[in-house]
Amino acid sequence: MEKLEDSYLHRGKRKQLVREVSEKGIKDPKVIAAISKVPRHYFFDDIFLQHAYEDKAFPIGEGQTISQPYTVAFQTELLRINPGDKILEIGTGSGYQACILLEVGAIVHTIEYNKKLYQKTATFLPKIGYRPHFYRGDGSRGLPEHGPYHGIIVTAGAPTVPNPLIAQLKVGGSLVIPVGNARKQKMLKLTKVSTNKIVKKEYNHFSFVPLLGENGWNE
Repeated sequence: MEKLEDSYLHRGKRKQLVREVSEKGIKDPKVIAAISKVPRHYFFDDIFLQHAYEDKAFPIGEGQTISQPYTVAFQTELLRINPGDKILEIGTGSGYQACILLEVGAIVHTIEYNKKLYQKTATFLPKIGYRPHFYRGDGSRGLPEHGPYHGIIVTAGAPTVPNPLIAQLKVGGSLVIPVGNARKQKMLKLTKVSTNKIVKKEYNHFSFVPLLGENGWNE
């Protein structure tokens, strides 16, 4: 693989992106530092490089997208991650979100439904220095064998909140998940305040690709 370049120009564009997401309300300094550090252009083919630091989602093949940087930052900020927290990511996709989680100090377990994306990302991320724990499977069921988790982040739109994900949270942990129809979802944060009590907060509407699997949408 040819050496990937992170030039002065790329770093300047990241600074501009950081200003943009900050103006939209992202305040957590760890999240801002992560956005400023991860080279988002590494996730783009050369012909699309001009889109790498625009604050928008972009197709990555297999019917999936690399999420909008603001959305990545917003979901990460909602998790309120402390260094060493074990985080489960549902929907590895391009791997950009996993890199942000690693930069804020999380131990990341990430699961991808799509075989081609899983293989591509599990090969690519270690080459650029990021090593989450990769799994392929039905993320709508969670990953109980490695739980419980301090936080769970779902990067695809779900029709409802999958109960197995709540079950896999530690007490004090939070699930951040977009829930709605196939086109538009509301971001939810569900915090497990005790073994049998969940506190729910609702945030803005977003648009994610569908969560596939047993507790998501059918293919």
